[in-house]
Amino acid sequence: MLKLFIVVNVDWFFLSHRLPIALAAQKAGYEVTILAKNTGRQQEIESYHLRFIDIPFDRSGSNPAHEIKCILSLTGLYKKNKPDIIHHVTLKAVLLGCIAAKLAGCRHVVNAISGFGYNFTGGRDGISQKIVRNVMKLAFQSKHFHFIFQNPDDVQQFSDLQSIPEKNIHLIKGSGVDLNQFTYEKEIPKEKVRFILPARMLLDKGIVEFINAAKSIKEQVVSKAEFILAGDCDPLNLAGISEDELKAMVDTTYIQWIGFQRDMFRIYKESDVVVLPSYREGLPKSLIEACAIGRPIITTDTQGCRECVADEYNGYLVPVKDAQKLARYMVLLTDDKEKRERMGRNSRLLAEQEFSVDNVIEKHLNIYNELIQ
Repeated sequence: MLKLFIVVNVDWFFLSHRLPIALAAQKAGYEVTILAKNTGRQQEIESYHLRFIDIPFDRSGSNPAHEIKCILSLTGLYKKNKPDIIHHVTLKAVLLGCIAAKLAGCRHVVNAISGFGYNFTGGRDGISQKIVRNVMKLAFQSKHFHFIFQNPDDVQQFSDLQSIPEKNIHLIKGSGVDLNQFTYEKEIPKEKVRFILPARMLLDKGIVEFINAAKSIKEQVVSKAEFILAGDCDPLNLAGISEDELKAMVDTTYIQWIGFQRDMFRIYKESDVVVLPSYREGLPKSLIEACAIGRPIITTDTQGCRECVADEYNGYLVPVKDAQKLARYMVLLTDDKEKRERMGRNSRLLAEQEFSVDNVIEKHLNIYNELIQ
């Protein structure tokens, strides 16, 4: 039986973004092992008959000694288990995993970079960013490694940084959405139009811009709109907003923070407009799910986000950090039910054309098959 290792920085990200690929590979005959930091979801992963190995990744990446320890741990596991394919997911796992794969002599390696993360967002260009870029050049340099990106901008940026054969670079738009699970749902009639921002509570997700935009139009829409933040705080992320800071920025009526929600289908179904004013993305799962369920979207005209919105077709694109323009489109969609419904139908069409999880799975399995032939 062929062995597939899927290496992800944390267990919950695997469950939310890569589980369907692992199950499809398992069905295709692979023995699948997940290597990730266990935050309490190991048993859930193992319930799918997937093997699990705890790798204590530190997502902040501030301790070089810890990073070296992770590299040596991965190297030992790769040498001992001799996986036929190693699939690294997220920049941290890709970076450390590529070094380990080189040390272990592994050549069948797939690297899925779902976004360049904190170090490449918001124009950050300090010493740590330069170090990361230099390490990337050393770690990624191989004629055997394959790379998956979620949007054309990241493909171009990576091509500028690295000298990787073009045939080894793949564009797959996001992690996909199950169109049978996230079905098209018409807007539910209610007293107020509900705007939802589904994301971790990070500065880079545009949380502050969302709140400021909502506050700036309160007098115009307070009787006919409400604004919801749905997502957990992430204290390990350098761009994280603390719980106390967030609570100080919102109230409990007009703008609400409802925290992490496991049933996102219900959250989208009960919403009317999905908003993500992010500074940069790979290709956000929240927006492809919003497309699938048929919701208009307001997001930023930046990497990853613009892949989910054709401006004025299924939503609006606004400049990064532009709370004023964001507020203008919030008012417009509050007052135009017909436009919300039309854009929502167009979102569903876009999801059917671009974001089906079946298409994403097929492309991944094709890459695996190419490697082992």
